[in-house]
Amino acid sequence: MAEQKATNVTWHDGDITIDDRSVLLGQKGATLWFTGLSGSGKSTVAVALEKALFQRGKLSYRLDGDNIRLGINKNLGFSAEDRTENIRRIGEIAKLFVDSGVIALSSFISPYRADRDQVRALHLESGFAFIEIFVDCSLSEAERRDPKGLYKKARAGEIKNFTGIDDPYEAPSSPEIHLHTDQMSLEQEVETIMTYLEGQGFIA
Repeated sequence: MAEQKATNVTWHDGDITIDDRSVLLGQKGATLWFTGLSGSGKSTVAVALEKALFQRGKLSYRLDGDNIRLGINKNLGFSAEDRTENIRRIGEIAKLFVDSGVIALSSFISPYRADRDQVRALHLESGFAFIEIFVDCSLSEAERRDPKGLYKKARAGEIKNFTGIDDPYEAPSSPEIHLHTDQMSLEQEVETIMTYLEGQGFIA
């Protein structure tokens, strides 16, 4: 857990609540946390889901790994400590989106179970919904896809601390949604998530 360095600070609630914003938007805010190996299809399914939600008149926003590292987390690398801080910051950002009534689509390898559990705890202590989605794909298939050529570089020793090669990936033990992207079509993946959101009352 990150140290609280600022002192004499207090959280201030406004007069408009998360329930008020949910009524306005016609949906419930939630964080959908896509986790899986590089090349497993996290960003691909998040992009397709965002489009499907938009077509239903539902507001979502994607927080993508590379996009975040080009901005707010540009000062972080890929050590275990930096990965933990990367995920912590993203979790706090996602919480803000949920509080606004938006469905946050967070696509990050997030290889360590403890880091994901910390983000879940951040949400639950505020009464916010956290939906872990395991984008499951075999290492061999992810390496075969290798859309950015990263596995090839990792195998050649050009990239260190690469998840699945010289750094571990700790799979979720009980995710809310489990997608097998090496067995399912993109349409099936999106349908699975939409059905879950409907069943749990996040969208109508």
